[in-house]
Amino acid sequence: MSVNIVAFGNERDGFSEDSQQPSLIWSYLGRSALISQIDSSLSASHVGNPVFTEYQACVFGNVRLVVHDCPIWDIFASDWYTSCRLIGGADIIVIKYSVNDKTSFQELKDSYVPMVKKALNHCSVPVIISAIGARKNGVPCTCPLCTSDRRSCVTTSEGVQLAKELGATYLELHTLNDFYIQKYFGGVLEYFMIQSLNQKSSEKMKKRKKIQKCHRVQPPQLEQPEKMPILKGEASHYNTDLHNLLCGCQCADVAFYPEDLSTVAEAHKVILCSVSPLFMLLFGVKSPADIPDTSIVQMAQSLFAVEAGAASPLAPYGAPPCILPIRVVVKDSVFCSCLPDILLFIYSGAFQWERLEEDIKKKLKDPEKTEQVLEKVKCILKTPGKQNSVKVCRSHQIKQLYNTSLKLFFNTPVLADVIFKIQGATVPAHRAVLVARCEVMAAMFNGNYLEANSVLVPVYGVSKDTFLSFLEYLYTDSCCPASILQAMSLLICAEMYQVMRLQHICELYIITQLQSMPSRELASTSLSIVSLLKKAKFHNSDCLSTWLLHFIATNYLIFSQKPEFQELSVEERNFVEMHRWPSNLYLKQLADYRNYIHSQKCHCTVM
Repeated sequence: MSVNIVAFGNERDGFSEDSQQPSLIWSYLGRSALISQIDSSLSASHVGNPVFTEYQACVFGNVRLVVHDCPIWDIFASDWYTSCRLIGGADIIVIKYSVNDKTSFQELKDSYVPMVKKALNHCSVPVIISAIGARKNGVPCTCPLCTSDRRSCVTTSEGVQLAKELGATYLELHTLNDFYIQKYFGGVLEYFMIQSLNQKSSEKMKKRKKIQKCHRVQPPQLEQPEKMPILKGEASHYNTDLHNLLCGCQCADVAFYPEDLSTVAEAHKVILCSVSPLFMLLFGVKSPADIPDTSIVQMAQSLFAVEAGAASPLAPYGAPPCILPIRVVVKDSVFCSCLPDILLFIYSGAFQWERLEEDIKKKLKDPEKTEQVLEKVKCILKTPGKQNSVKVCRSHQIKQLYNTSLKLFFNTPVLADVIFKIQGATVPAHRAVLVARCEVMAAMFNGNYLEANSVLVPVYGVSKDTFLSFLEYLYTDSCCPASILQAMSLLICAEMYQVMRLQHICELYIITQLQSMPSRELASTSLSIVSLLKKAKFHNSDCLSTWLLHFIATNYLIFSQKPEFQELSVEERNFVEMHRWPSNLYLKQLADYRNYIHSQKCHCTVM
């Protein structure tokens, strides 16, 4: 075992007359009682240009000590490759300078210390900085605040600051006598030598144990199971659906006219009433007594007039499905001219209030009229008893409007124009919402089908609870299944009506629930994963069926013990066997290892 020390710098000042003064390293080697068999040699990169003086000795009896001493910093910089190589192999680094050579110290600090730091490259090599000599302008100064010799000598504070930059140990040696060499410098150096030897001994022991461990028979390594396919959720298109409903004018049951009956803007009562108490009052959903805010009542009476004879919002279940739209006269011609933009803003929660302002400004080109129209829009969207501000009408307020307010009309006969009959019960609904949110129902109610001219529509193949959950999603754009089986039933209903986003939501719910199930619960559950797989395949849920196959393969030891495992098809069984975890190879290796351990009559600490 050996200790490598690399020393840099010159302990003699540039004006010293004693050129034969021994160096710090040589003085230590000659005086220390721990050192024996000293040998020195000179290495050079160029003839006559010494780079490092090499000393070899024995320390602590049988430990080889190798010291490379470079007294000239210029050579350190010029032979950078050799310097880096020696620093990289060093166990201890010693940096020396004379306290009376301020110029050399400044050059060391500015030029060479950064190079040393770069060569160290964050290595945890101990560094000793030795400030050598007595300051010539008086008594040696040890006070960090002293400035008396700052111009000609290197102060203690400057040396300490340099040591902080390198994370080094700072020593001041006023003279190279026995006390400073053996007790002071030698004590610190020997401490670091012992630390280095302890570290090397520890690393050597770890390496030996690692080699011994490699020669032992190791248990087989269990690889991680294959990554399962990732299902990505589909973005909501709720606002787009309602926006398209307005643009397509499907199932419109309200027609707004100016007083001269020249133009018309069609809309849907259920959407308008979900937005505004004013429209609830206008279409008879609420009475003036139900709305405590008189400004809303006054605005409804002054701005709109519903033609006499309009159908009641609480239409009986037997009413004909194709009632003519209610005619509403808009008394304010300026407001009526802006009504298409206002309806577009109401139907599309993603549209910003600033855009509505801009559209009305361009159309009217009159700031006063623009302000009047916008104030009426605020009143329409006003919550009774609250002051409406521009902030309330911002897009982030409207954007979440329908999925909360349309819930008021879910499973209620108010404004309903279609009734579903399912399992002997009736469920009221609104054609406008169904047509906007479901393409199959849009085709069913607008095409040449029996349902297009019927109020009562029978539903087969799903339970009432599942169908109610399906309708709740259409109205609110959210669903929360109570169990995996309910999510699968809802997935089947979503596939029946081709609502792909709801199908993906159910798939993600099933996957999340199965992933969170502990192995013990998975082994004891009565839930048939193979049955879920069959249903997913039958109803074209390719992502879920692929994931379930991987899930069965990943939990092979659990599912292979269940009777339902035999229900897998040949193709499915082959897939599971190919991707099973743990693999057959691992189980064979494990059995061989156990046999080996048993034959050696020893116990494995791993298994």
